[in-house]
Amino acid sequence: MILRAEHITKMFGGLVAVNDVSFEVEEGEIFGVIGPNGAGKTTLFNVISGVYFPEKGKLYFKDRDITRLPSFKRARLGIARTHQIVKPLNELTVLENVMVGACFGKTFANLKEAEKIAWEVLETVGLSDKADVLAGKLNVPQKKRLELARALASKPELILLDEVLAGLNPSEVSEMLKVIMKIKEQGITILMIEHLMHAIMKVSDRIMVLDYGSKIAEGTPEEVANNERVIEAYLGNPELALKLLKEGKA
Repeated sequence: MILRAEHITKMFGGLVAVNDVSFEVEEGEIFGVIGPNGAGKTTLFNVISGVYFPEKGKLYFKDRDITRLPSFKRARLGIARTHQIVKPLNELTVLENVMVGACFGKTFANLKEAEKIAWEVLETVGLSDKADVLAGKLNVPQKKRLELARALASKPELILLDEVLAGLNPSEVSEMLKVIMKIKEQGITILMIEHLMHAIMKVSDRIMVLDYGSKIAEGTPEEVANNERVIEAYLGNPELALKLLKEGKA
């Protein structure tokens, strides 16, 4: 067990964004998190990564209580994340951006080590040919890969992927899914949020569904696709939801 959440609750004033959510993530698996807009997915990621502390509940990483641990200390333990809105360091090259991740990650690499790590990661995500390009000149799909590369350079054991497929065309989605499977093959555990049902259903070992901040289902893609509560809640359109969820099994 690499990550365990027990009764996590996060509030903003009177709004309950995450409501008593518990789950466990096994080492080496891809654990998907889905749900309608406003379901609390990114807030949950922010709690796991240390951006927010929960009002209630406990969070454990490899049996260590990290509930009140700052983000930078979680990174040193081996937790990394990407963000929905990518924000590269535009005036640095692609290589230098990835080196930053290595310098401030789990291994706290020096510049020589960071450059070696960065080249390895750029090969993994397919950006080695852009190493000397300024990050600000990349297109959206390339910036998505750079965001992923920077997180991977921190040498994480657990990586949180927040909609890395958003804004990509079908061909780009297919290529990114190949990268995600490469990451899994390296032994890195993946926790991912995604709205593309066919994609997350295809790669996830297990899926958790949030709705209005609460967990309404958890299980294999097949189990989730046939869960009545998920079908009723997702998109507010049972027929369309079922079609999308079923397609994800292909």
